[in-house]
Amino acid sequence: MPPSLVNLTIDGRKVAVRKGTTILEAARQVGSHVPHYCYHPGLSSPAMCRLCLVEVEGASKPMPSCVTTVQEGQVVRVNSEEAVGHREGVLEFYLVNHPLDCPICDMSGECDLQDYVHYGGRERGRSQEPKRVFGRDDFGGDVLFYGDRCVMCTRCVRFMSEVEGDERLTVVERGDRAVIDTFFEEGLEGTNWHGNIVDICPVGALLSKDFLHKARAWDLEHSPSVCTSCSQGCNVELHVRDNLVQRIKPRENLAVNGWWMCDHGRHNYEWMNRGGRLQEPYARVRSSSTGNGSSANGSSGNGSSPNGAGRSSWSATLSRVRDALIAARGGAGTLAVASPFLSNEDLAALVRLVDALGGGRVVYRSRRAPDENVLKGFPQLARRRDLAPNTTGLGLMGAKRVGDDDGAGGLDRVAGHDGVVIVVGDALHDQMDDFAASASAFIYAGSHAPPSARSAHALLPVTTFAEQEGSFTNLDGRVQRFSPALIPPGSARPPWFVLGALAASMDGGEMARSTAEAFAALSASSPAFAGLDFEALLEGGAMAKTEPARGEGR
Repeated sequence: MPPSLVNLTIDGRKVAVRKGTTILEAARQVGSHVPHYCYHPGLSSPAMCRLCLVEVEGASKPMPSCVTTVQEGQVVRVNSEEAVGHREGVLEFYLVNHPLDCPICDMSGECDLQDYVHYGGRERGRSQEPKRVFGRDDFGGDVLFYGDRCVMCTRCVRFMSEVEGDERLTVVERGDRAVIDTFFEEGLEGTNWHGNIVDICPVGALLSKDFLHKARAWDLEHSPSVCTSCSQGCNVELHVRDNLVQRIKPRENLAVNGWWMCDHGRHNYEWMNRGGRLQEPYARVRSSSTGNGSSANGSSGNGSSPNGAGRSSWSATLSRVRDALIAARGGAGTLAVASPFLSNEDLAALVRLVDALGGGRVVYRSRRAPDENVLKGFPQLARRRDLAPNTTGLGLMGAKRVGDDDGAGGLDRVAGHDGVVIVVGDALHDQMDDFAASASAFIYAGSHAPPSARSAHALLPVTTFAEQEGSFTNLDGRVQRFSPALIPPGSARPPWFVLGALAASMDGGEMARSTAEAFAALSASSPAFAGLDFEALLEGGAMAKTEPARGEGR
């Protein structure tokens, strides 16, 4: 047995854990949950809630498991009659002043107090005294405080002081009048990480204004995902009801974001619910004499897109696009514009298509913040300057950044190109309506049809990251998977599927039928992703070989 390990027995099960591990964490490793409020793995442990008391053989009194470290030969009983009795007594005290308002509390369904009382509390309280009343307070920012529900675990106070490094919350008064409060009129407005105190509140004392009364917890579907608001790659969950993202919560990954995420990323989700989507593929044949288009099926009435192209089936559209690309191949070359919100699999399919056309140049545009915003108590986490999730993936595949820090400009050469132009995901918000009007073939793939795509030979509806499976590469080169959370509209398909089908029809290679196959093709073709297994990416991700390719332009 290595000397750094300690042997002990927890509820009759022998376990070996690292020296210095607390009993609470040791119990967790063997699947025995110890109820607790004040303990959080990302914060200091004040041992003040007294709910994690366990029986330790030889000890004169029950021990708080969150601060008691394991000892060689120790015998711990988490669920003995004595330990359960202590917790039952503590829970009864918590309910003396806690309102019985679960039916209207936003935390109902994910409240620790609710769960603990259900599993280990008394059937009826014995208190005859009136409950203490504090009412509601607006803490500023996105946070509302319901003082009557607070169990005084002080997680929120410790997060602000220890992790965010901004001591705007404190405990005032004493005894049963103690309450969490801000300093006079200085609330949480202006801080950048305070949404995390809502996540770590074990009861419904701290609630999000943005999510207030939106949905019940049990109606939400949770999908593991990756935040797209910057290049940090925070692991998150998308919480969805009625095919709409209702909120974003951080997901634990100690190598990337710990347990936290910034407020910017937390509230940047409404774009995933935006309507007016491009739902069907459109294709048309452009007149060489006038530059105006007629629909592929010869009509421009019902079924026409805003740019006059006719609605078509996927097979007919891809066949027509393939013919147009083959006719244009070998001319003035190919210029492609990619979005930094595309997945690695999408980008690999785009690069393959460009190569099938004889090679060309892939560029992208991305917004950049003036500075990074570092979380002081967990400095490996920051809201990064690059405000897109996959700029590193683009760099690894040879794409070059163009334009300014507002994600605009840089496309003059593409706009006037008379060869093949392919745009995937970029909204072209700053471009004129005659963008790429002189291109021999102009293919636009996106979630919406912008006015600047008016000259496109084909409009191809593709999914957003929230509607598909895939992977991003964060700024450190960590490749991480995300899962679909929303049902895509109409006939929208993942970009890797659409572009891969076109590429396969032109180079004669295999077409990927699943995201795993698309990633496998990427792994086989790109040295930076060589040896990575798609199935192994979901938990924690894996590192790409970033150094050789980082910063190189295509």
